[in-house]
Amino acid sequence: MDTVYLEKLLQGHPELFRHILDHPTKNEVQILYTQIDRDKNNIPHFTSYSYRLNPNWYFYPASTVKLPTAILALEKINELNITGLSKDTPLRIDSAYEKQTTVLRDESAANGLPSVAQYIKKILLTSDNDAQNRLYEFIGRAELNRKLKKHGTKNSRIVNRLAIGDKGIWAKHTNPITFYQNQKTIYHQAAQFDPKDYPILLQNTIQGVGYMNDKDEIVNEPWSFEGLNVYPLEDQQLVLKKLLFPEAFNREDRFRLTKEDYALIYDYMSRYPFESDYPNYDTNEFWPAYSKLLFYGRYKNALIDANVRIFNKYGDSYGYNIDNAYIVDFENGVEFLLAVVIQSNENGIYNDGVYEYETVTYPFLKNIGQLIYQEELKRSKKFKPNLAKFDFRK
Repeated sequence: MDTVYLEKLLQGHPELFRHILDHPTKNEVQILYTQIDRDKNNIPHFTSYSYRLNPNWYFYPASTVKLPTAILALEKINELNITGLSKDTPLRIDSAYEKQTTVLRDESAANGLPSVAQYIKKILLTSDNDAQNRLYEFIGRAELNRKLKKHGTKNSRIVNRLAIGDKGIWAKHTNPITFYQNQKTIYHQAAQFDPKDYPILLQNTIQGVGYMNDKDEIVNEPWSFEGLNVYPLEDQQLVLKKLLFPEAFNREDRFRLTKEDYALIYDYMSRYPFESDYPNYDTNEFWPAYSKLLFYGRYKNALIDANVRIFNKYGDSYGYNIDNAYIVDFENGVEFLLAVVIQSNENGIYNDGVYEYETVTYPFLKNIGQLIYQEELKRSKKFKPNLAKFDFRK
């Protein structure tokens, strides 16, 4: 893998990247860029370039773990192969352990009922945390991590729910779930317990000079990420590549998804929030470019290019911004994969909400995405790609 090209590209644009290149830690930037060239049969072939890529250097993956969770939830339904059970079957979530909560309704759905498909839509459109947690409960922690390994990830683990302080023993227990239709039980899954710990020895899991506790007090000790989720960039791009280009992998290595499953993910992964009726979103809270960090940053007034679609899953937490994206320009026949992580936490205090997203991380993600896109516009290809299967524009 080429490790020089991207560094030279960054250095060639000091007006955009000098503050990152000159920063003592380079703001923990890691980049994985993959060019795609099609053959005469439209089969993709990949050439990758990296910058400071290090799978042993920990970063908090935040919401990026939601994409494999969504994929594996669909895969589980297909593998159960139960008559009447589908991604659209209504479900009920009960509680069987301390801190667990129940779900009976989902007002974001057209029928007011929760389902795997509705949770996936909310994950892909606006990165809904509760939707992620409910699919985590459906798959079960043990199966989720077994499947991650089966599908080729090397250093990943998803071991807890998000945004509810889910650690330790509580994360090992998942709720009982019942799928039903017209009061008839289609499938019941009992509460599960996963005894494993999934230890991974990584650098950089202890960071900073302090953190804010639950009482809003500063504790003058380093913050520990140990025991939380792990999802390095190489694993992220592998999962995205297998999702988007199953034809480039041996049949036994592909996700067990149906044509309809792929269409659901491609469609909602590339949509903007205003293009959805169920769920429906307030555009003041979720503006068009809200989740498309690698092309638009997070600017409310970003001008959306109608020819470009971005299939991505982003994450932001603890000063980290991550985006794992496939960017397509239908008019110009451009397509490429780009996964990036950057962090800015200059005061070294975690959990205080004081991070330099607006001034450091969002602009960097926008600038690197736009720069790579401009490079791709100049790149010649022997065969123009047929991108019809990705065109879900309304």
